[in-house]
Amino acid sequence: MGEAADILERLVAFRTVSRDANAAMIDDVAAFLRGVGGQVRVLPGRFPGKRNLLASFGPAGADGIVLSGHSDVVPVDGQDWGSDPFALTEREGRLFGRGSSDMKGFIACAMAAAGRWQGRLKRPLHIAISHDEEIGCVGVRSMLATMAAEGFRARGCIVGEPTEMRAALGHKGKFAGCISCRGQAAHSANPGLGCNAIYLAADMVQELRALQDWLMAHGARDAAYEVPYSTVHVGTIAGGTALNIVPERCDVAFEFRLLAGDLADPLLERLQAAGERLAAAARGRRASVEIVEANRYPGLETAAESEIARLVMAAGAGSAFKAGFGSEAGLFDEIGLESVVCGPGSIDRAHKADEFVTRDELDGCGVFLDRVVEESLI
Repeated sequence: MGEAADILERLVAFRTVSRDANAAMIDDVAAFLRGVGGQVRVLPGRFPGKRNLLASFGPAGADGIVLSGHSDVVPVDGQDWGSDPFALTEREGRLFGRGSSDMKGFIACAMAAAGRWQGRLKRPLHIAISHDEEIGCVGVRSMLATMAAEGFRARGCIVGEPTEMRAALGHKGKFAGCISCRGQAAHSANPGLGCNAIYLAADMVQELRALQDWLMAHGARDAAYEVPYSTVHVGTIAGGTALNIVPERCDVAFEFRLLAGDLADPLLERLQAAGERLAAAARGRRASVEIVEANRYPGLETAAESEIARLVMAAGAGSAFKAGFGSEAGLFDEIGLESVVCGPGSIDRAHKADEFVTRDELDGCGVFLDRVVEESLI
């Protein structure tokens, strides 16, 4: 099983932070997969230097399985690493490197599995690799649109986010946005001549907190999640230019993490109505509150009785659960590919200094993927 670790070393060396290009890594993966017999398509991404990849092995048909992963990783800025985050480093069986758990480890295992099984497949095995998952599942959408337009079909999809090889059959959906508050500038010696956008923003933060309370009391519940209700979160607030100027702008970045029974649009309508009320009551003719969408992606709800869930469990995945983090799985589901999230490593190690995956975890994923192939593709 050492091959997956060798491939991972190559992948980690590519600095595919979401703000940077991933073309070099995708081209390298494409060359590797073509070298082991894959039919590989490199698809243009949403931004310059960004690419997606779709590779197929075995005969054509609609009865294959998709293994999906994302190429991008989060930044390492300001983190105190014990070794170079972009050079895979082994210490006591742990392989340290950015993306080792999230989620180049799974991609390496999928690439190794394709090499082992090419030439023996009776049904197709597909590998899909996307860009910019970490900033809201942005890159995969153009690839999925192409797949849907071409009538792509498969029996299901395994998204290899780090779950410690447990089968995540569900996760919440996400809406991310910005509340843009606008006021009127004035000298701070006479603030009544202006309209303080930060005050407006503070009032909107209170509206968000009230919305969280409402969701906890009246929204959907699902005891399978660690947090069994939909959540509201404020991540950043930016406003003002100087202490002696009444601020005319303030932006509040926020998100919803939504259970299947809660929809974003009715919640946004409540917020917008509150914003209009607060702006109308504020001093200053220029007061306004606007809610701007950044991105959204759907949640995942895969039945335990579905074919892909039964296959994943039969292949040796651990206990089924619902994940607190999001993924691209719900987007695959939207084009008719029922999905399960299952991969090596732990989400608790992701996005931190000294992220790692163990050799045993890579080996276990390799055994799991071999069983997936044996159970369904030969």
